[in-house]
Amino acid sequence: MATIKIPHKLRNELWWLVISVDFDYSRIAIADHEINGEHITFWLEDKHNYKNSLDECLNLDIQLRQFAKLIREQGFNSYEATKMHADKKFSYRKRVDINNPISWYRDDASPTEQTWAREAMLKAILTQLIETEVHAGNI
Repeated sequence: MATIKIPHKLRNELWWLVISVDFDYSRIAIADHEINGEHITFWLEDKHNYKNSLDECLNLDIQLRQFAKLIREQGFNSYEATKMHADKKFSYRKRVDINNPISWYRDDASPTEQTWAREAMLKAILTQLIETEVHAGNI
């Protein structure tokens, strides 16, 4: 996956969250989410320390085009099908798009599939955060 742009201030806040859950990503939960304009917003919290309001959660804004790219790369908005070549009459496997990524997410995906897409985005961000800092020698 291409690099996800994380502002420096947010990177520091994400690090505090990662440290507060003892590097156990499974403890980081998406308390809520919202698509607005050009962004999807996640409110993150520790599953062992639930917050009383979203104002207390870490607010993470991700550009919709980055979310769409992850959906496409993960194949959430497509399925694999067998097609028959029109002229040569041989069959082949092909990925078939259900819809463009954001339309698929909004209109076609089940609540479970939407959750999978959001969790995949969070995992990609946390993985990038850790890998970037380790490769830079900052840990």
